[in-house]
Amino acid sequence: MSSLAWIDFDEAERQRVQRIMEFFKERDSRDELGLGAIRDSIADHLFPGTSTIQTRLRYMLFIPWLYRMLEGGNESEDRLRSRARNLEIRLSYSLRAGGEHGGVIGRDAGENLKRLPSWVYWAGLGAWGIRLFPGSADSLFVALPGMRRPTVGPDDDEVSSRRPATSGIWHSGLPNQPEGLLERANFNLTKDEAQFIKDRLKATHPDALLTKLATSGSHAECDNIWEHPELDSFSNRARRLVDHGEKFSQAMHGGALLYNLQLSELRENDDMVESYRNLIENWADELDHAALSAWSLDEFWNEIEHTAHRVKSGARQFVTRWLNLALEHGKRIVTSSDARQLVERRERQLKSARSRFANSAALERWGGSSGVKRFDYRWPRAKSHLKDIANAG
Repeated sequence: MSSLAWIDFDEAERQRVQRIMEFFKERDSRDELGLGAIRDSIADHLFPGTSTIQTRLRYMLFIPWLYRMLEGGNESEDRLRSRARNLEIRLSYSLRAGGEHGGVIGRDAGENLKRLPSWVYWAGLGAWGIRLFPGSADSLFVALPGMRRPTVGPDDDEVSSRRPATSGIWHSGLPNQPEGLLERANFNLTKDEAQFIKDRLKATHPDALLTKLATSGSHAECDNIWEHPELDSFSNRARRLVDHGEKFSQAMHGGALLYNLQLSELRENDDMVESYRNLIENWADELDHAALSAWSLDEFWNEIEHTAHRVKSGARQFVTRWLNLALEHGKRIVTSSDARQLVERRERQLKSARSRFANSAALERWGGSSGVKRFDYRWPRAKSHLKDIANAG
């Protein structure tokens, strides 16, 4: 039996591995054409610390509160790991007891929960400066026995958590946890909690769009960030990133649709073939040819450059070639041999022997839709977090 364990390289590498693992959990978000680094560069500039698998914002406080309950004892690494898991599962029951349903991690899995909230939020806690400890949760379990502090009073989890925190793990301004956290909890932020999060964003990402929207109390319900009613008030940098992101999302959506059309044809599924042909026609009708023709890819690559993401030359070449073909062919791209070969060649390069064009078993496992979701750069998750901040009380 094989397993995947965290290796403590650096935080950027750990986040990269986490994003890869997210793709395996969310079929429609898979990076079939190798564009994930571009998408994530834009998302991390706009909404740093967010992730597609986050649910509600208060988990950014729940996790430190729970982990502080582990401090101060003499327990082994294995015992700490077991206690942390039990606390996170207890939290899911507490949230349900408090009337929460949507967004509760582990709501259905219960004791069988595999993807713990700490796994989902660990990278974001570090990105926002709430978590000061530089390593993974596993490395914290190793380090904690050597970071002991005096204990007083009963050895109850919640009492223990309200003692002074061990230094160097969590930000000193972390708000006190509410009483009864493990009996009845909810996702409602207090004003102090919301202010703490805003302060952390201002300290760690002062120029990010997420910080600007959080501090202004904005929580627009638009589907895409480029539809935001306050777009004109964004900084020049944010507006450029949003504009680039919109163009990239619009242009590359056609490539994903053509990929799925080609797989539908290989599977000889007439219904799916017709569906994808219609989707490609609609996509071509919506293309803003004037805007895309004037779009500077050189400026795009410079603007989205991010230290955590390396955009490889193959991805750049694919984007450039696809954009040219999309503008040249429009609706006729469905029958363009150049476009079809470009998409197939790209997928074969990325997947090698696992390519659905070459591997019949991989083709059979295809569920009929893979990577067709338009790039939204985690705006739905950022939007939810912003709403939680705006509604704090």
